[in-house]
Amino acid sequence: MGLKPDHWIRKMAKEHGMIEPFEERQVSSGVISYGLSSYGYDIRVADEFKIFIPNPYNTVVDPKHLDERSLLPFKGEVCIVPPNSFALARTVEYFRIPPTVLTVTVGKSTYARCGIITNVTPFEPGWEGFVTLEISNTTPLPAKIYAFEGIAQVLFFEADEPCEVSYADRAGKYQKQQGIVLPKV
Repeated sequence: MGLKPDHWIRKMAKEHGMIEPFEERQVSSGVISYGLSSYGYDIRVADEFKIFIPNPYNTVVDPKHLDERSLLPFKGEVCIVPPNSFALARTVEYFRIPPTVLTVTVGKSTYARCGIITNVTPFEPGWEGFVTLEISNTTPLPAKIYAFEGIAQVLFFEADEPCEVSYADRAGKYQKQQGIVLPKV
């Protein structure tokens, strides 16, 4: 299994619809960069967010039963994540991961240098959908997230042969997700 370069990513995006929409070059003028890079693809965050709010209901964050009342839906070009808080978002791009490919998503250093962390997330072989992003503000100050700009980088690894059972084969619970999808059990 090896890390895949830009020409491989371009080919897979064009011939197999692996990333839609696909930006063939790195866009960086006046924005947090996005698009094709040397060994990855910088994804954008859409303008849809769910922001964790102060807890007026005395709820506990439970991955088996997340109380949606603790999340404030927000749509806009700039999302403010409260201090020491968290937001969910989704990508602009839709992904179709081939059965021989595994990706790892890492946060962009522009945000990380401000204490804003995007969770490391894999896209499994056979998975498709919009990515639900987890964005943490680790600072004691409010933090801005810019919609339609770069938020994380996806690295692509290709195996020598397809996996035995793909995410699609086992009907994974996040398959073909369309918006911000909360945790499922």
